[in-house]
Amino acid sequence: MAQIIAIANQKGGVGKTTTAVNLAASLAAAEKRTLLVDLDPQANATSGVGVDAHGLQHTVYHALLGTESAESVRQETALDQLHLLPANPDLIGAEVELISALARESKLKSALKEVVEDYDYILIDCPPSLGLLTINALTASDAVLIPLQCEYYAMEGLSQLVNTIRLIQQELNPDLAIRGILLTMFDSRNNLSHQVSEEIRQHFAAQVFQTIIPRNVRLSEAPSHGLPALLYDISSSGAAAYLALARELIRTEH
Repeated sequence: MAQIIAIANQKGGVGKTTTAVNLAASLAAAEKRTLLVDLDPQANATSGVGVDAHGLQHTVYHALLGTESAESVRQETALDQLHLLPANPDLIGAEVELISALARESKLKSALKEVVEDYDYILIDCPPSLGLLTINALTASDAVLIPLQCEYYAMEGLSQLVNTIRLIQQELNPDLAIRGILLTMFDSRNNLSHQVSEEIRQHFAAQVFQTIIPRNVRLSEAPSHGLPALLYDISSSGAAAYLALARELIRTEH
């Protein structure tokens, strides 16, 4: 049965979608059957693996509302072991439509039940907010991975996310764990990056992944080509970092 991991941080621009796409691709490259769930109405994870969001009739939106099964909505990608539950801007409406729904926090959990046996990993790319879509992701997940950029305000907002995770644990998903904090956008020439990295490791110790994701031009360019970094330029430092993260994730499972 799949390990379900939400990739969440209510701050935008921290490398959430970059992490979702590239970690999913790296796990697939390691022969792990992987499903990437795009739960962000911006649909960047969908286009990031080469699927045209605007050409889709059915998306994760329909799976959430129960009008389509997750199985019928999922798409193949350029990597044999990687499938996608795609999104498009219709997903904005789901937040509103779910408000009056029964068991509204558990819609994604219900939708994933029928495919959870098909995969080793299910990664959920959350929107940059703590609204109903993110709550659905956290309720459906075994664990949450938190990308944190190595910049001045990195710690700000982290306590808010940790409090939300605690609330979800108390009310909806007692088994939810923090899988780890991932340091992203690390610039080795920048003293601030080193300071933030040290501060986060002091505060969170073992909860911080050893792998650090560098600032890397290839990581920024890859999405515009509809490719994960390892298919765009496998020799880049960004691709190497996400392959290392996948190895670390697999290793710490056992």
